[in-house]
Amino acid sequence: MQDATVVVINAGTSETSSTATLLSQIAKSVHGAEDNVTCTFINVRDVAQDAMTVLVSGHKSPALKEIEATLLDADALIVGTPVFKAGASAVFMAFFQALDNDLLIGTPVLLAGTAGSQRHALVVDDQIRGLFAYLRTYTTPTSVFAAPEDFNDPKLRTRCARAAGELLALIRADVRGAARNNTWDHYQHSYGSAGDTELSIDLGSDLMRLATGNGYSGQ
Repeated sequence: MQDATVVVINAGTSETSSTATLLSQIAKSVHGAEDNVTCTFINVRDVAQDAMTVLVSGHKSPALKEIEATLLDADALIVGTPVFKAGASAVFMAFFQALDNDLLIGTPVLLAGTAGSQRHALVVDDQIRGLFAYLRTYTTPTSVFAAPEDFNDPKLRTRCARAAGELLALIRADVRGAARNNTWDHYQHSYGSAGDTELSIDLGSDLMRLATGNGYSGQ
């Protein structure tokens, strides 16, 4: 396999959180199975305020734009969130809601979550998978969830390895390239997004000048 970059997005509350620990274990499984893969980590908490600013005002900070550039070049993602009150963390959701709508089209994604109890085990597949379907990504069939008691269970390592293998299969098949090269024009793109070329508006037209208060040219 050619060299590949996997971006690991950590919505954990600290470097030593259970979410960070789980994501590190998954990243090791990926790299252990394919040493041509480089894993780059992004901590969502570092841009939490930036993400909220986008949702409130639409202003995107340089830090978020830099992250978008990193994600645009990524061959795959591993994403992880703590689960609170039967849902993904608000910071995790705000981060992905703040990103360009077309940024992740066709990107392979491995989903992971942690919580203080097995009561939250279905959140990853029931809620988070739906978010990434909306973002038009390819999620691995296997997701990884871990409660505190799971970290000493060998079955967790096996599940991480299985999910890692699925992610690598998607990377090797270049599903991202196929989706973008062969079907890009068939997706519905949002104005201002990475794929809005077919939605370009002539801001100098009479209609747009009238709408912005610059007046009708009379021609």
